[in-house]
Amino acid sequence: MLKRLFSFSGPRLATKLFIIMSVTMVVIPWFSYLYLREMEAFLIDSQANAQRLTAEGISTLLNGRTDLFHELPLSPDGYDQLYAHPLDSPVRIDGKDSDWEDILDFDLQFGGDTEQTEEGTQFYLLLGEHNELVYVLVRVIDDQLVFRDRTILRLDVSDHLRLNYTDALDRNRKLVITMPAPGVTTAYDIDDEWRYATQSGADNRVQGFVSETSDGYIAEFRFPLAMLGSTRQFGLAVVDVDNAVERSIESITSTLPSAGHEAYGLVLLKSPEVLKIVQGLGYSGANIQVIDTSKRVRAEVGSYDAAPAPETEDASAIDRFLSLTSRPVDAIFSALVARNSDFNPLASDQVISTALDGTPSHQLRYTQQDGEVIIAAHPIIAQDVTIGTVVLTQNTERILELRRDALGRIVNFSVLALFIFVALVMAFSVTLARRIRKLGAETTNAIDAYGRLRTNRIHSETESGDEIGDLARNISNMLSRLHQHNQFLENMPRTLRHEINNPLNALSTSLQNLASEEQPDNRAKYLDSAQRAVMRIGMIVQNLADAASLEEALEADDFEVIDLRELVSNYLNNCRVLHPKAHFEYRGTHRPVLSAVSDYRIEQLLDKLIDNAVDFSAPDSTITVGLTTEAHQLTLFVTNEGSTIPREELDNIFDSMVSVRQNNPDNRLHFGMGLYVVRVIAEHHGGQVSAVNLLNRRGVTVRVTLPLDRQQPEELLAAG
Repeated sequence: MLKRLFSFSGPRLATKLFIIMSVTMVVIPWFSYLYLREMEAFLIDSQANAQRLTAEGISTLLNGRTDLFHELPLSPDGYDQLYAHPLDSPVRIDGKDSDWEDILDFDLQFGGDTEQTEEGTQFYLLLGEHNELVYVLVRVIDDQLVFRDRTILRLDVSDHLRLNYTDALDRNRKLVITMPAPGVTTAYDIDDEWRYATQSGADNRVQGFVSETSDGYIAEFRFPLAMLGSTRQFGLAVVDVDNAVERSIESITSTLPSAGHEAYGLVLLKSPEVLKIVQGLGYSGANIQVIDTSKRVRAEVGSYDAAPAPETEDASAIDRFLSLTSRPVDAIFSALVARNSDFNPLASDQVISTALDGTPSHQLRYTQQDGEVIIAAHPIIAQDVTIGTVVLTQNTERILELRRDALGRIVNFSVLALFIFVALVMAFSVTLARRIRKLGAETTNAIDAYGRLRTNRIHSETESGDEIGDLARNISNMLSRLHQHNQFLENMPRTLRHEINNPLNALSTSLQNLASEEQPDNRAKYLDSAQRAVMRIGMIVQNLADAASLEEALEADDFEVIDLRELVSNYLNNCRVLHPKAHFEYRGTHRPVLSAVSDYRIEQLLDKLIDNAVDFSAPDSTITVGLTTEAHQLTLFVTNEGSTIPREELDNIFDSMVSVRQNNPDNRLHFGMGLYVVRVIAEHHGGQVSAVNLLNRRGVTVRVTLPLDRQQPEELLAAG
């Protein structure tokens, strides 16, 4: 019951192997992905360099062609250049600048401290062009708005806008855009004095809207590009009236050119000649722009939008399966790309600015709308001066498609390989578990319900060469040693009975003789015999107690650094007194040998070794005690001539209750605890003990190795 209560049931071996292999199969695609990232970086860098070379080739065609950047119906000298930015879509005429966000930073400032006027209202002008329509956004800074009074015929007595332009017949024309209130505006042809509308009335070609702002108003209107004629001369003025009663004009701020061409600027569109040059250079997935020093697009061809993949009606089952498995890959891929910090959404402006400074450059950009694109730019040079730049924008859809395909193949391969590996691992784990269960069952059956050994070895897996075979052999050896120990314990009562009976019989006989003897001399003899019997019984008990409590007693001992050579020398002097019939000799170093030990335990160790040597020595032989040093350890050895240790007993001679004595000199009791005590003391001091039979003569050498003290002088180590 207790075993069931405290037993722990962890994951099975098959489960652990399955988890390990699953993790491994996840790691493989991850490293494959890292490799693909490196490959992708190389491909993108190669594509970027190719784009820079292409941009350089296009710029070479335009180098020195300053005429292409001033290609206008009139010479640009003396005219302010009013650039109409190309718009991707038409602008909603609602008096708001929300449709102008992409080009809002390119507006032109007039008034204030500009050169166009000495004083007047400040305004910002922005022009755009889409489908032959010119869109105009005017943001006016005006602290007092005065709208038109419909009852007054004059059009110059309220805030209004004035337009000068040349029509298709090269005639100067004038328009006034009036604002009766926030909302829709009305444009009128005006007389030369800008006072009254002409008989032609309102010009419906100009559609506008006005909205109030916190610091003035925004006027937004459009008109056909054809209205400006072939010369595209255009001028705009903002007229400010602040007093709603007097209605006098406070200021007129206009886009007057610097050279004095009254009220006219030139509306710049894409340069036709430049467009002709780059028209045939565009290719799929690429956009080419020619930009002048004012960052105005003079020509543009191509698009970098990814072409949709062709749909196939008859797809095979494998293709449909790969399509299903590629969806999660695409989702993960998109998430990884979106978090890639290498893609800079502001890269376009940086690349253009760098190229206009005269340095070719390229950058990567990622947006949700465009995806990944590479922007490369190369300057256009004329007489060592940068007059523009060629910007080549191309998507990386081909590279991404390659990576997606590779990732899909890796995932599919990993899934297939995972199934194969799982099958192999399951088969291997089942075989392994069966072997382990068989070994465990035989090991369990080796002991009965009462803890007695049924056999001294096991047969399962002992012939295997793997780790399970090693485990089986170790278990078999353990059972063999336990069986030997159990036999010793089983024989112990009979041995104790025999050994204790001898002194008990001597004690009983001595006591009986002592009780019946009347002579004092004989009583002393019997009393001495009884005392020896009691001492033998006490020695038996003491030997058993010492062996049982030795390891606990060693934990309480204190170590100190002593000279073992001096201790051995003094010990031998005592041995010569205690064993006058034995011959002792010292061999080894005569220099101090320092070691941190318990001197009492070392003497106890020597007691056991000397007792064994004396007991097993041949008559008139010499017992050699020696001490040597090498490296960072010392060796204490005791050699005696006499009987040797059987070869099969050399490995376990230092185990407890193991004795190889064939005779018992002096009828003394030996439990085989002496050399066991030697091993325990040596290991407690961080050393080892071994026994070898002499080769050239009969006898045994027991060696005890102990560590030297760390402060041992190097010259003593060399001398030893």
